[in-house]
Amino acid sequence: MNTRKPKLRSAAWFGTADKNGFMYRSWMKNQGIPDHEFAGKPIIGICNTWSELTPCNAHFRKLAEHVKRGIYEAGGFPVEFPVFSNGESNLRPTAMFTRNLASMDVEESIRGNPVDAVVLLVGCDKTTPALLMGAASCDVPAIAVTGGPMLNGKHEGRDIGSGTVVWQLSEQVKAGKISIHEFMSAEAGMSRSAGTCNTMGTASTMACMAEALGVTLPHNAAIPAVDARRYVLAHMSGMRIVEMALEDLRLSKLLTREAFENAIRTNAAIGGSTNAAIHLKAIAGRIGVPLELDDWTRIGRGTPTLVDLQPSGRFLMEEFYYAGGLPAVLRRLGEANLLPHPDALTANGKTLWENVREAPIHNAEVIRPLDNPLVQDGGLCVLRGNLAPNGAVLKPSAATQKLLKHRGRAVVFENFDDYKARIGDPGLDVTADSVLVMKNCGPKGYPGMAEVGNMGLPPKLLAQGVTDMVRVSDARMSGTAYGTVVLHVAPEARAGGPLAIVRNGDWIELDCEKGVLRVDISDETIVARLDEWAANQHPIPADRSGYRKLYVEHVLQADEGCDFDFLVGCRGSDVPRHSH
Repeated sequence: MNTRKPKLRSAAWFGTADKNGFMYRSWMKNQGIPDHEFAGKPIIGICNTWSELTPCNAHFRKLAEHVKRGIYEAGGFPVEFPVFSNGESNLRPTAMFTRNLASMDVEESIRGNPVDAVVLLVGCDKTTPALLMGAASCDVPAIAVTGGPMLNGKHEGRDIGSGTVVWQLSEQVKAGKISIHEFMSAEAGMSRSAGTCNTMGTASTMACMAEALGVTLPHNAAIPAVDARRYVLAHMSGMRIVEMALEDLRLSKLLTREAFENAIRTNAAIGGSTNAAIHLKAIAGRIGVPLELDDWTRIGRGTPTLVDLQPSGRFLMEEFYYAGGLPAVLRRLGEANLLPHPDALTANGKTLWENVREAPIHNAEVIRPLDNPLVQDGGLCVLRGNLAPNGAVLKPSAATQKLLKHRGRAVVFENFDDYKARIGDPGLDVTADSVLVMKNCGPKGYPGMAEVGNMGLPPKLLAQGVTDMVRVSDARMSGTAYGTVVLHVAPEARAGGPLAIVRNGDWIELDCEKGVLRVDISDETIVARLDEWAANQHPIPADRSGYRKLYVEHVLQADEGCDFDFLVGCRGSDVPRHSH
């Protein structure tokens, strides 16, 4: 550890013997804080996304207490503060709509307050990227502590995955294979402890991304929420952040281009969520690291998926942790020379490879060897063509292999409401070879780019035994979902992308191996249709005021991370000093 004591940010508030120092210390003392706590100790902020409306994060009060113990033990002083809790499970229209709002809350809370470093308590899907984005914009020493996944779901004597079982059983109800009563009976057993989804959904994916980026301690991603070792990790993270503050180990030293390349490769190996492409781009944009959608092809493709977890595989996050967790995956990658930058620095001051080179691997079924992967090529499939000029993505490990090269006629839904109104119609002109296309569900269109891209199949086809179809939209899908689903089509329909002019009966071509997504019509026809589309556009009244107006006017497209255009870039932690 660096023994030279750096100048602490908090000294600008508490370190002066003048009127301002008097008032800052005096106001804080109304909480019973003694003089010696202001005597040059690192002040550590605990950025808490606790909320009873965010079930994944509802245990964070206890988690924060363990972080505080570690901070005190290491000689720091903890100050806990709340920020917007961006929970996917309850928040409408989608937590993605308020991810950027939450990041603004985090950024300004850090910059405006007397904290020298921060512990980011993250868990539910968007809380992880939102807090990392906000902290990155300030570039302060920061460490993330994830709340952990919930225990395995249990139903009728078998393990069930949170989120994934909903998609599975609801399709079975529509197909007439189970009753609504059987469906509802799974509800109580799906979420039976505190924590995030226990599948490799977006929450678990982003926890793995944070660990692969080096902004957490090892094993942060997978320890179950109710396992005592989760609280030990919180304690140790509290201790470590005090050292990071004294070392001035800022996020810019961790969130490097090399770290993001490690994360992209890791996402392929774990079968991670497509949402990671959007969130990593947004985090990289805040710290000033160039990251493009094509990097997912260059770095991720060709990487085998080693983790056999739902929705792509069989197991759940409990088994993943007991098998060795993310360090075991990173060890497998490193030993095969598939870890792009093993020397990347991490939050504990060691390199990524130093942290994982001796990681134990306890179960070769859950964390498979390189010669027996779940999927040979698990990287995200980045697609381009006249239907997605700026790109779209597909998750091969969750898709049906024979559909990864497909040509079919489009069955078009103008928006999600149109889809809901018509998908169950017995007279819908659709076959198993059709391509379901849904428009106006992107960043501006929904707004917020909701997780509706994994459109449920037409009940009349489910009844015939059809289990998957090619689906195309500008929406996202839950990381717990599965299927041959093309997502994040950019530009989106609402922004005038070619998706806006696809019509029923148009032929859609998908070729994942070649990275192609196109509609089989001429360029001239596309231009003519887009001119006609533009002439018929009218402002949406709901977009004219409030946060929604800000969002629709400033959100970037999916390939750019869906951040606000005015938030991209690192603004640092300096703040004008106010004199009372």
